[in-house]
Amino acid sequence: MSNKIFLYILIFINIIILNSCNYKEKKNLKLEKEIQLGKLLFSDPIISKNQTQSCATCHNINHAFIDNRNNNFNKAFSLGDDGISFTNRNTPTLSYALFSPNFHFNNKSNSYIGGFFYDGRASDLKYQAKEPILNKKEMNIPSKEFLIKRLEKNPFYNKMFKDIYGENIFKNSNKTYEMLAQSISSFEKTKIFRPFDSKYDRYLKGKYNLTLLEDLGKSIFFSNNNNNCASCHMLKKPDSFKETFTNYKYHNIGTPKNDNTPNKKDFIDNGLLNNSLVKNEIYNGKMKVPTLRNIALTSPYMHNGVFKKLETVIKFYDKYVNKKRIINPETKKPWKNPEVYINKEDIKILKNAKQLNDRKIKALIAFMKLLTDKKYEYLLIDDN
Repeated sequence: MSNKIFLYILIFINIIILNSCNYKEKKNLKLEKEIQLGKLLFSDPIISKNQTQSCATCHNINHAFIDNRNNNFNKAFSLGDDGISFTNRNTPTLSYALFSPNFHFNNKSNSYIGGFFYDGRASDLKYQAKEPILNKKEMNIPSKEFLIKRLEKNPFYNKMFKDIYGENIFKNSNKTYEMLAQSISSFEKTKIFRPFDSKYDRYLKGKYNLTLLEDLGKSIFFSNNNNNCASCHMLKKPDSFKETFTNYKYHNIGTPKNDNTPNKKDFIDNGLLNNSLVKNEIYNGKMKVPTLRNIALTSPYMHNGVFKKLETVIKFYDKYVNKKRIINPETKKPWKNPEVYINKEDIKILKNAKQLNDRKIKALIAFMKLLTDKKYEYLLIDDN
């Protein structure tokens, strides 16, 4: 090979490398702009019909991404843009949401996994961003076209959309709506939603020492000999970095109905069976396992917000193996029957545990408080 040919080859390789670098820089710059757009849209009430609420209204950035507004239903349901309507379910946190896999059936575990909302009807994070905007009980936007025209008339958003997605972006409402949802989901993937800086994360890095109660709670949580928490609320091995404390599966744990509800008295939440992709009755009442990240701040609990305290939730689980645990500590009455009958698979999980005394319950709560992101630690109440 002559020196001249060799030189041409080197020049050609350098051109390819340079173009690749330029492409990555342009791609990264576009993503940064898209994230900024999503950040603005997430907190802008412009995406609701009457411009009274935004994504951040029901997913408060300053309160672990839940709806912490006071209302007549003990925060269990979210008030919509029209000022009258309420959601059918308790609003879940968006903390660490991006780690949920897309909704699918896993043949190996013979179970549905992933998706968003308690029934997984939103297959991915972008789809999740779309639905509340057009939901009559939430943001109440009449149509995609209605919202896109509003954004197009807004000089600021008009410029941002065109700068990121091209001059013709507003010519196709469906595409514009897709990009709107994509920008919001891109923001929801950023570190603010997934800092992994709780005391538990610091403990794993050797930067925090557990108290005796926290250490006991950790042992109970991860031990198959004591409790069954980790069977549903662990994806990796014990003490793994970046654990999200959910396996993203679906279970019916016999949650009773919440009588303090905006829903009709005969309303039954069928959970996973509400998902259009799920047909078999065996999935009736199954709800997606939530993350335990920031769990100490995401009260009330369960899909319908029926329980106010973590202590009640743990005692509710304990009642399946502890015959003495017959009274709901919040109502001072016996536990109510499940909203949907529990099948054999789920009842086996619930009964595969040992009884908990009060100290062990306090220890579990202390451990779960460890999972609070650093920026929210000041919100914790020391009730142990």
